[in-house]
Amino acid sequence: MARYFTEEHEWIDVVGDLGTVGITDYAQGQLGDITFVDLPEEGASFAKGDSACVVDSVKAASDVYTPVSGTVSAVNGALSDAPELVNEDAEQGGWLFRLTLSDAAELDGLMDEAAYKDFIKGL
Repeated sequence: MARYFTEEHEWIDVVGDLGTVGITDYAQGQLGDITFVDLPEEGASFAKGDSACVVDSVKAASDVYTPVSGTVSAVNGALSDAPELVNEDAEQGGWLFRLTLSDAAELDGLMDEAAYKDFIKGL
């Protein structure tokens, strides 16, 4: 499994042609208490950079962008009843949706964990 990050603070874990997407711990910390997650529909297709869902918090509503192009194969239904999972475990149990990647070459433009940590140090 490989994990990649975007400058918009999403992460994606990739195994084969399947990617699991969420927001980073840094992002959930900036948003504050998550109150609602508007998840995408299974089967929806997105291009890299499209807004796939919205995370509402006490501070703001924030779009979550797809790190790569693909089709939604699953969503984290637990977030419907417990959106606070994003705050509690943003980078594991608080995942948002899974994509079947349509162009794995798009991963080349994303950051690895070390590069992302350097990126957020400068914010």
